[in-house]
Amino acid sequence: MDDVDARLERAIDALLDERRAGATICPSEAARAVDPDGWRELMPPARAAAGRLAAAGQVEVTQRGEVVNVATARGPVRVRRV
Repeated sequence: MDDVDARLERAIDALLDERRAGATICPSEAARAVDPDGWRELMPPARAAAGRLAAAGQVEVTQRGEVVNVATARGPVRVRRV
């Protein structure tokens, strides 16, 4: 894991800390927090960061309200605290 990956994980945590319980974020919000200008290139690493946090039991990745595996999910996903 490199510095960008760690920054993305911290950004996901920080964004979720700012939200009410049960609220979700989009991985793009973490990507924008890390690099406002180059966030699009960070989308795959942001989804991967969400996947690592999900594997650690810290968050859930959802799609249409259902928990999914971010590695196999296609299309937009959301991230929430467990």
